[in-house]
Amino acid sequence: MGPIFFLAFSMFGFVLQLGSLVTEKELKLRQAMTMMGVFDTAYWLSWLTWEGLLTFVSSLFLVLFGMMFQFDFFLKNSFFVVFLLFLLFQFNMISLAFVLSSFISKSSSATTVGFLVFLIGFITQIVSATGFPYSNAYPASRRVIWSLFPPNTFSAGLKLLLDATSTPASSGISWSERAVCEGGMSTCVLSIDIIYQWQVGTFLFWFVLAIYFDNIIPNASGVRKPIFYFLTPGYWTGKGGNKVEEGSIFSCIGSVPPVEHVAPEDQDVLEEETLVKQQAMDGIVDPNIAVQIHGLAKTYPGTTKLGCCKCTKTSPFHAVKGLWMNIAKDQLFCLLGPNGAGKTTSISSLTGINPITGGDAFIYGDSVRSSVGMSNIRKMIGVCPQFDILWDALSSEEHLHLFASIKGLPPASINSTAEKLLADVKLTGAAKVRAGSYSGGMKRRLSVAIALIGDPKLVFLDEPTTGMDPITKRDVWDIIQESKKGRAIILTTHSMEEADILSDRIGIMAKGRLRCIGTSIRLKSRFGAGFVATVSFTESKKDYRNAAGDSHEPVKRFFNEHLKVEPADENKTFMTFVIPHDKEKLLTGFFEELESRKSEFGISDIQLGLATLEEVFLNIARRAELESATVEGTMVTLDLESGISIEIPVGARFVGIPDTENAENPSGIMVEVYWQQDGSGSMCITGHSSEMRVPQNVQVTRPPSPNALGHKGLRQAVRGIVIDL
Repeated sequence: MGPIFFLAFSMFGFVLQLGSLVTEKELKLRQAMTMMGVFDTAYWLSWLTWEGLLTFVSSLFLVLFGMMFQFDFFLKNSFFVVFLLFLLFQFNMISLAFVLSSFISKSSSATTVGFLVFLIGFITQIVSATGFPYSNAYPASRRVIWSLFPPNTFSAGLKLLLDATSTPASSGISWSERAVCEGGMSTCVLSIDIIYQWQVGTFLFWFVLAIYFDNIIPNASGVRKPIFYFLTPGYWTGKGGNKVEEGSIFSCIGSVPPVEHVAPEDQDVLEEETLVKQQAMDGIVDPNIAVQIHGLAKTYPGTTKLGCCKCTKTSPFHAVKGLWMNIAKDQLFCLLGPNGAGKTTSISSLTGINPITGGDAFIYGDSVRSSVGMSNIRKMIGVCPQFDILWDALSSEEHLHLFASIKGLPPASINSTAEKLLADVKLTGAAKVRAGSYSGGMKRRLSVAIALIGDPKLVFLDEPTTGMDPITKRDVWDIIQESKKGRAIILTTHSMEEADILSDRIGIMAKGRLRCIGTSIRLKSRFGAGFVATVSFTESKKDYRNAAGDSHEPVKRFFNEHLKVEPADENKTFMTFVIPHDKEKLLTGFFEELESRKSEFGISDIQLGLATLEEVFLNIARRAELESATVEGTMVTLDLESGISIEIPVGARFVGIPDTENAENPSGIMVEVYWQQDGSGSMCITGHSSEMRVPQNVQVTRPPSPNALGHKGLRQAVRGIVIDL
């Protein structure tokens, strides 16, 4: 029973270590440390140092307790002989845990695998007790293969030490006798000294293999290096881009088709791209630019995976399709876009989590394609990821101390820096409370504090205020505003109010491409529906209802006669009108007359402003969906109030009703379709306007036939006519 107990004791730490390693990978804790500047070498050495210390202590106490309880095994054999056998075996299990953690993605599976390894070790221990394969009766190749599994050499060593103390007359094995064989040196195939050599060799073997598998097995982002990455010059010199791939190492076919360059339709985006390209050609380094993005592209390749009796093919996916832009220092650049637009992928590429497929990006002059450049970049960036990556067992104070040390802050300043950041994000009262008990908003605040620690030159904030209450959100906005000084900030958010308040420039992405760029006012003036006029009514007027109907009718007629617009929203207290940009010249005289007739109309207040940023966002997203739907033939059904159902492309705004042309309406009848994003980010129809006449001389696009697109179920469908106004 002794060998079984020794094996179980030594394997206990292995199971715990394997679970901890996989948990860090599953929760993306290692990824967070990598983004903040931790090298892979430092990561593995920290684990090896900690586990090595635990191994040393556990081996020491095991031997000391064995001697204290007067077991012959520990008393007769040399202390150092026994201690070194246990120590080297547990070091072997540390490196084996490193290897296995590369293949396991769930912590629940890690525990199962750990106990499975123990069970296999128990079985092979019984086999090793028979002498297999450590005798001249077996070829050396079998001994080599058998000895690669650490419990086998450990069992063989235990057998030698037990045999040396099996009788009262046995004196055990001393340190000087560790190389002595029972059968004589001429036929010696196994001794304690040989077992030590095997244990040192297998430890190095598994440790090197762990580093190799860690690089070629897909990580949490599905990224891996080529199988022969260590043979590339860039790996050793740190210069140039080391080719990194995505997908499983069992993919039998992989392809990364190039992204077709499409000239931007928007003039501002085209000017930005032209400027960046010209600077790149001329070799101009603008000291006021923090980030230069040169045609950044990210494609997840199509693969063919071997499965049970079949191959599963996946098509390539272009997540980012050539991004060109500059991001200036001392500014906050807000990157907006619907789900799947490529925002988070772009940030992951800039922080080195996802290697880029094409193009390049330079952060303060360092390329993200270079391993040396990426190492320099990680020293000067801070990242608040989209989802909180925190240790549940650590407090917010301990988190900040950890990342401050990673960033290289002087030990004397760590406490004061952490206290200031905790006060800024309103976490001083919970500084010593475990992060696992925090609410979602508290975790986001801690993530923001971590991103700002170490005075980074560039900060990435990926939806930083998600889950915060309005008061705390405002406090965090103040922190972000103050943090602009001396650094650049890249922010992504789904809050248009947040983008409007914080950003100096805004870029909106959709379907992997940059669709517009500029200040908030610039985007509203170019892509908004126009001006928004809100008319509020007096108390006496809003309560009055005459037999003729709505008391607001005179105001409606006034707007319709002068500006040809109908209310976009109305109730008893106010009306909202959206006035197109082409009516701008009429507004001065119109509002002067409206102001003079306020008493007549029962108006208490008139407000005029630009369209909201949310309207701009939806307009850009809708256009991108229409572009994609036109190519792919994605259709949805629009049910009209007249009872007619027509099929229209996703995102179409003005749609003509087929077969409505007549003498009065030579171009036919159309409706305006209202779109909104649902919870998953997909465009859906929320309603449509009343029927109106199609203006003459407008561009009409007839969607492709559903039958030609393979939409068998739409054979009898009435297809709407897309009208470009």
